[in-house]
Amino acid sequence: MKSFLIILVVALVTALLRFLPVYLLGRKDQKLPENVLYLTRFMPAAIIGLLVIFSLKGTNLSSWPHGIPEMAGVLLAAALQHYKKNTLLSVFSATALYMILIRVL
Repeated sequence: MKSFLIILVVALVTALLRFLPVYLLGRKDQKLPENVLYLTRFMPAAIIGLLVIFSLKGTNLSSWPHGIPEMAGVLLAAALQHYKKNTLLSVFSATALYMILIRVL
């Protein structure tokens, strides 16, 4: 019962955090504040950058395979995202390539 209550509270807080900005800023006759527009423009790239850095921080370049699987995955994801503009394709393809390379190399 305790676990259920914890999950319920977490779900309610998560839903509140998702719906509150929509409720507060979602009026059709109201223009979004400049700081919100700024965040919507630059936050996705900043988050992706942080995720890439966090993912690559443990890469050992001094021993075999010298980070080849990691770099190949990053390059494939970047290339697919640039040319196809499909995030799921980019993430799944890069992950598959990385998983194959860590088994083969």
